[in-house]
Amino acid sequence: MDYRLLFLCAAGFLGALVDSIAGGGGLVTIPAYLLAGVPPHFTLGTNKFAATMGSFISTAGYAKSSKVNFRLMRIAVPMTALGAILGVRAVLKIPQDFLYPFVSVAILVVGLYTFFKKDLGKVNSFTTITKKKIFFVSVVGFALGFYDGFFGPGTGSFLIFIFIRFLKFDFTNASGNAKLINFTSNFTSLITFAFAGKIDYLLGVPIAFFMILGSLVGTKLAIKNGPKFIKPIFLIMSFVVFGKLLYEMFL
Repeated sequence: MDYRLLFLCAAGFLGALVDSIAGGGGLVTIPAYLLAGVPPHFTLGTNKFAATMGSFISTAGYAKSSKVNFRLMRIAVPMTALGAILGVRAVLKIPQDFLYPFVSVAILVVGLYTFFKKDLGKVNSFTTITKKKIFFVSVVGFALGFYDGFFGPGTGSFLIFIFIRFLKFDFTNASGNAKLINFTSNFTSLITFAFAGKIDYLLGVPIAFFMILGSLVGTKLAIKNGPKFIKPIFLIMSFVVFGKLLYEMFL
């Protein structure tokens, strides 16, 4: 019995479950791949392959429950793909180290603001779709698509926070729309890794199956239980991302 594969499938299930609710699934899966002895480039590529499958299922679940506003996101999706392509290209030329302090502070501010703003994301106050909102979401999609392709940690947390704070979504609708953006950037990055031959499909296919299961469970829990369920998990993942970034910056 391949205990390494069982370990990675379990990590994939847990990572996808968390990611479908509040983002941050890579904090579970990436260390698991490395601990199992998968080389770093294949870790990133194989994880992106499996995570994209789970992300697609999660996005479909939110969409089925009308938690994704496709009219609002119609320009943001291609802009996210463009941003992710440019981000992947940039990471091959520019070192990432300078981003750690900036992103660490940003994710900490997001977590603290969400913690102290008790009513944030409890009620869905999003109203009409306007050209300004479509433009705003498209800029956000491009910027965070680029960030996800270039660096990545905290992408889901930033997206959820922006959709709640500036578009007045509740946590459930914010998670659904954020997942569509996240899936777009994941899929775009996946194609890049596939062309580079950095995906271990013998590992990726079974792990993807368990990530799909994790996404199904997480999405159903989030939709059924709503903002009160999502908010604490979002806060936990925000502070975990902050801790991870600090750890990597100083150690």
